[in-house]
Amino acid sequence: MTMGSAALTHSRRVALGIEYDGRDFCGWQTQPSGCSLQNHLERALAEVHGAPLQTVTAGRTDAGVHAVAQVVHFDMLNLRPEHAWVFGTNSRLPAGMAVLWAKTMPTDFHARFSAVERTYRYVLLNQPVRPALLAGRVGWIHGELDVALMCQAARWFVGEQDFSAFRAAECQARTPIRDLRAARVWRQGTCVQFEFRANAFLHHQVRNMVGALVWVGLRRRSPEWIGEVLLTRDRKRAAATFSADGLYLADVRYDARFEVPPLLGLGPLGLFPQPPEDQS
Repeated sequence: MTMGSAALTHSRRVALGIEYDGRDFCGWQTQPSGCSLQNHLERALAEVHGAPLQTVTAGRTDAGVHAVAQVVHFDMLNLRPEHAWVFGTNSRLPAGMAVLWAKTMPTDFHARFSAVERTYRYVLLNQPVRPALLAGRVGWIHGELDVALMCQAARWFVGEQDFSAFRAAECQARTPIRDLRAARVWRQGTCVQFEFRANAFLHHQVRNMVGALVWVGLRRRSPEWIGEVLLTRDRKRAAATFSADGLYLADVRYDARFEVPPLLGLGPLGLFPQPPEDQS
């Protein structure tokens, strides 16, 4: 056994729960410029660890997309207590990013491949004037939306099906098939709330689905149009990709045996109310 392989046998896997405001970063995935969330996190962790390390994430969010429940894992060679990964790392991170919890995991835990379900929320301000205090944290559209029509349309997304018409052209997923387990839309005051739960999502899938539902809400298309577009598998037949501003990675679920800590909150400024009970 080489020294390198011997060292790996003594590694310990650690998972972190992270929240962030995506406005100040160029997305999750590492970039040569060092501006990404992964870049900032790995630099901070390396200082606590005393050596470089690499992280794996549950979902590689785009620039401007936020998270209240991102999960990552890494393997440490230099043992540190769990609280050091929280407080030591946070002291070295920029203000728009924070580690919420750290937990030592079995070696078969994988932040991405062990995830059984992911939930995204989109918060859309629907009023005549643009937001100021919530700029960048919510989407905005001034035209009045018919939420009842949007609810009817959202049902077409539910199920295991081909989402080629709602994936980005640069999407690198091996298959466009996804199992969308819930698609909810409801009004909460001046905001329209969207919630999508699936085993996994394609690049830009949520923003493309929101864009299509907004067209229905503006009465530019019928609810049945969603089903028609899905059948075409043609991205050009759907609506434009909606703004990243109001999109949040809201939850990542794992098998109960991993005992991943529950959410600590429901997002900034109480933007994440529970959906109505009659929503499925």
